[in-house]
Amino acid sequence: MQQVDQVIGERLTTEVPLVREVAQYIISAGGKRLRPALLLLVCGAINNQSPARHTLAAVVEFIHTATLLHDDVVDESTLRRGRETANERFGNAASVLVGDFLYSRAFQMMVDINNMRVMQVLSDATNVIAEGEVLQLMNMHDASIDEATYLRVIRSKTAKLFEASARLAPILGGADERTEMLCAEYGQALGTAFQVIDDVLDYEGDAEALGKNLGDDLREGKVTLPIICALRAGSEAQKTLIRQAIEDGDLSHLEAIRDIIVQTGALDTARVSAHAEAQRAIDVARQLPVNAYSAALIQLAAGLLERRS
Repeated sequence: MQQVDQVIGERLTTEVPLVREVAQYIISAGGKRLRPALLLLVCGAINNQSPARHTLAAVVEFIHTATLLHDDVVDESTLRRGRETANERFGNAASVLVGDFLYSRAFQMMVDINNMRVMQVLSDATNVIAEGEVLQLMNMHDASIDEATYLRVIRSKTAKLFEASARLAPILGGADERTEMLCAEYGQALGTAFQVIDDVLDYEGDAEALGKNLGDDLREGKVTLPIICALRAGSEAQKTLIRQAIEDGDLSHLEAIRDIIVQTGALDTARVSAHAEAQRAIDVARQLPVNAYSAALIQLAAGLLERRS
């Protein structure tokens, strides 16, 4: 990961000061670096020591960071990772344009690797992520969204880059098709579990630990799995309150809605769904070669269920 950070620093070079300032601001904010770490762990699990793995890990982090910059503008977010979002600090225009810079820099780096399959996987993933963002936008403030539609959004918007990160390792190492499919499935399952837990924490977590404002999903009119589960299990009065909050983006009843989500067992139900996805990832990882890296992949999936930030 230190080598990945070195690549990130080297490839953020630009003669435009504002681009460098905004990009460094969001990347230096920390974060889990989960996607590049995933790529490196899968490389280790299948014994792929290609020197290009650090560059590709930086590429997926650039793509992820670009989506964050754009997301925060669309969602009008003000807090991420415990500090002001880039759009709050530098303005929407700078955030969108620097996001574009990071996307284009990522594609420049892909070309340097000179592998058409790598280009195909990452360009397809980027396109699917964009579709997922638009689908989520279309679903805003719609309280009728069901679990299947919710899963379609998060598997496009979040899990697709996890899937691509894991798939790149066997492609780079010239592994067989079965290994590639196993790695891709692990990434998709892990990414799905990660997003479900993230949505649970928006109602259950601690704002300081999460580094973002609780209730942002409700304010933005996002129907996530805890809301869907509460709407299935709640009384008519509880359902009416939740629907009105979603349709109006009204946070005035946030505490009451959090109470409803707890009382109906919605958080527990959502965690069961996350557990099933994490278990799917674990089952796949157990089919990879047995070594310290595949053991870490199993631990990573299991650890998601304990995530509190």
